[in-house]
Amino acid sequence: FDYYLKTELHFRQNSINKLIQRTRKVVDFALIQGYIHRNPFLGFRPKSYSKEVVFLSEKELTLLREYPFADDRLALIRDFFVFCSYTGLAYHEMSELRYEHIQKGFDGKEWIMMKREKTGKPISIPLLPIASEIIERYRDEKRGYVLPHYCNQVINRYLKEIASIVGIRKTLTHHIARKTFASTVLLYNDVPM
Repeated sequence: FDYYLKTELHFRQNSINKLIQRTRKVVDFALIQGYIHRNPFLGFRPKSYSKEVVFLSEKELTLLREYPFADDRLALIRDFFVFCSYTGLAYHEMSELRYEHIQKGFDGKEWIMMKREKTGKPISIPLLPIASEIIERYRDEKRGYVLPHYCNQVINRYLKEIASIVGIRKTLTHHIARKTFASTVLLYNDVPM
């Protein structure tokens, strides 16, 4: 199955491992129910893979943040990316962020307090000055949401255009903003993992 997925369907190892993991669950259920009597995955070990983590350096993030876009559409998408680079929010959390999620924290400063969509666990993120500036730039209490809504695919398409204009040689996606938050913003400011 592994060989077929790799050679015939040209899947990458990460996708192959996820498919095999899901298939194993069905096989385990079949074993428990007595539909099959032998586990075909017995002794099988998924192949390991290493994926390079892509994020922006402090220099690249500053270049992107300060670039004077003439096109308002590109400036908005850039601001989405920068906002998430300073908050670590995933696309869904950014798009669902409401003013009620911004609350005073234990330190008297503003924090983002909400639940992660993916895990359902509460998150508390201090609102850094750059993120606060972006919130103020797009403030519209009538909208209810902190930032305007855009489809993730559209954001990612514009980010590729933005990277080309600014001169960043990495394939920018919205998710890279989360990686930038963890790798550049937090570690650069001596926040331990």
